[in-house]
Formats: sequence, structure tokens, C-alpha cells
Amino acid sequence: MKQVKWFERRFDFSFQQNIFPSIVERLEATPILLRNKVSNISKEHLISKANGKWSIQENIGHIIDLEPIWQGRLKDILSGKAEMRSIDLENKKTNLALHNNKNMNSLLEELFNIRALTIKKLKNLSEKDIYKQALHPRLKTPMRIMDLFLFVAEHDAHHLSRIAELKSYIK
Repeated sequence: MKQVKWFERRFDFSFQQNIFPSIVERLEATPILLRNKVSNISKEHLISKANGKWSIQENIGHIIDLEPIWQGRLKDILSGKAEMRSIDLENKKTNLALHNNKNMNSLLEELFNIRALTIKKLKNLSEKDIYKQALHPRLKTPMRIMDLFLFVAEHDAHHLSRIAELKSYIK
């Protein structure tokens, strides 16, 4: 089944319930899920590109590359900025990072470490904090901290799905 492209996704953040603990659990699970997905895959398959798109390692590297943006956007909202910092929509950092030249265990360790920093920050937030908001620069919609990290969890899931698709090509 083909999934919708990330930039074509639409999001509805109109819910009022506090689902933040579930979001944090999803975010904390991503490195574990990725480690399980890539165990026992040869280096050849980890760095193989399908249709000129990112390899499994590049997808994981991309999640790592974006983590400082999510941390920065959290800081933007908490400091009362009207709009969150923007992101490079062409993913130049990932495209130039040479993630395929890296060791998979090193990539996973980097992901575990950088995501742990994010999780620590999120677990220190108050319930009042998670409802603070700023404008998302691309979507042009207000996003609460809770919405931002639901967005991040969905972004993780998008790449987990892509990695599952890439694994399905392995014979």
C-alpha cells in the first residue's frame, strides 16, 4: 500500500484532551522500533536506495537530523515566540550527511541519545506547558507543544513505514 507523501499530509489539531503521555511513549519507542526493524539486515540492504529515494540508513539519519529542530521548536514555544523556527524543506542536511557511510549501530546510538534528550525535556513539562503554542511556519497553523510532538510522532511513523517498505524489497 502506498502512503501519502509527507508534505501532502493534512493534520487536525482541534482535539482538547491531554494525549501527551501517549505521544511521549510513541516518541520514546521510535529508537527501539528502528533497532528491531534493522536487526539482521545486511549493510548492502541498509544502504540500498529504491527508486532514487533514501535508504534505510538515510531514513534513520533523517530522523536524527531533525531532532535538533524539534528541540528548538519546543524552546521557541516555551519562550513565547509567535512562530516556530523554520526547517530546510529540501532536506539538504540529510542529503549531504553521508549516512550510508556510517555504521548502523553508531546511527542507532546517536538516535537513542538525541531522542533521550528530547524525552527528558518533554517529561519535565507541566500540563499548562503542553497547551502553549506558536505558529508552524509551513502549515501556517497554530501548534501547541502537544500538537508539535504528535506531528513528530507521525513523522517518525512515516519513516518507520518507509523503512518497512524498503525491507519488503529485500529478497
